[in-house]
Amino acid sequence: MKNTSIKNILELNASIVLISSAGVLVRCIELDPVLIAFWRGILAVIILGVFVYFKKHSFKIKDKKDRRRLLLSSVLFGGHWITYFYALQVSSVAVGMLSMFTFPAITTLLEPIYFKTKFNKRHLILALVVLLGLYIMLPEINFSNGTTKGIIYGVFSALLYAIRNLTMKSNTEKYESSVLMFYQFLFIALVFSPFLMTNNTSNTFSFFPYILLLGIFTTAIGHTLFVNCFKNFNISTASIIASSQPVFGILLGVLFLNEMPNLFTIIGGALILSTVFIESISSKKE
Repeated sequence: MKNTSIKNILELNASIVLISSAGVLVRCIELDPVLIAFWRGILAVIILGVFVYFKKHSFKIKDKKDRRRLLLSSVLFGGHWITYFYALQVSSVAVGMLSMFTFPAITTLLEPIYFKTKFNKRHLILALVVLLGLYIMLPEINFSNGTTKGIIYGVFSALLYAIRNLTMKSNTEKYESSVLMFYQFLFIALVFSPFLMTNNTSNTFSFFPYILLLGIFTTAIGHTLFVNCFKNFNISTASIIASSQPVFGILLGVLFLNEMPNLFTIIGGALILSTVFIESISSKKE
């Protein structure tokens, strides 16, 4: 852990709150996930492009290995978005977010293998607590309804997201996070732009206020803050603290979509929040 302070922890949690709004916003946008991904990406590219230009950061990614790593992480990020959007659309904010948030547990298992380091027992224990919380929140799985589909899409999205974060780690130590995110969003916008010609886009502007919020606050600001936090936290720590996203997302779902959580959701959410508190205190001490 390096340079970890109250300011770093607050920045990480601010990014989490912003990113957690994606669940409600995607549920409000009745468009194909590929179109949502395009609009989200293109808006974020514009915002970050202007930001990087005025901050006078270099857009250049010098090393070929770094460029290949950035390309791979962009592919993973795009896949994560699409599967996550499908998970939200076929189920609910709670199911989509909670199943995707198996990624901290996946990360804790992959990070030592990825970077050839020792397993951190605390991270493994907290990851298990997160999984227990998710299990309690989703006590019944019926393969004939959207819940199961949401879980499958969500867990696959989690796997892609975990690998993407691990892949991004080395580049965040060399380049500005806003520059890295600019290229990731540019890649997504370019890849999904052809779907504007093959999908029905007639009702796009009906949902444009939600698209703007998703592109600017949730994506350009939220994800850039989160990637920037990789400089001050290892990936497992950032991922475990980020496990509070489903709780914030569910609360937003209650406020704006009237998706009321049941007792199991409250108990599971409390377990997840407990890991956030423990990891925040532990990372501050380190």
